[in-house]
Amino acid sequence: MFLKGFLVKWEKKLTISLGFLVITHVAQIPHFVWGGDALIKSGMVYNLHPVMDFVLYGIDLIEIPAIVVVVVSFVSRLRKRSEQ
Repeated sequence: MFLKGFLVKWEKKLTISLGFLVITHVAQIPHFVWGGDALIKSGMVYNLHPVMDFVLYGIDLIEIPAIVVVVVSFVSRLRKRSEQ
């Protein structure tokens, strides 16, 4: 079965996947500050430069692959537990 083979390969690369998750979650920290500044409109970070706003807004797009990584890791662990 294709899914079973994919999940076996995924488990071998779990360390890389977890490293990716750590990087994406650390990248969220400046995004949270930027988003909070956008809400309270203090102007300390938000709307200083259009390129910076674009990068900090674009960090949201990193969440999409991170969610996929978490779901595949979760399914992989569930499958592993059900085989025991």
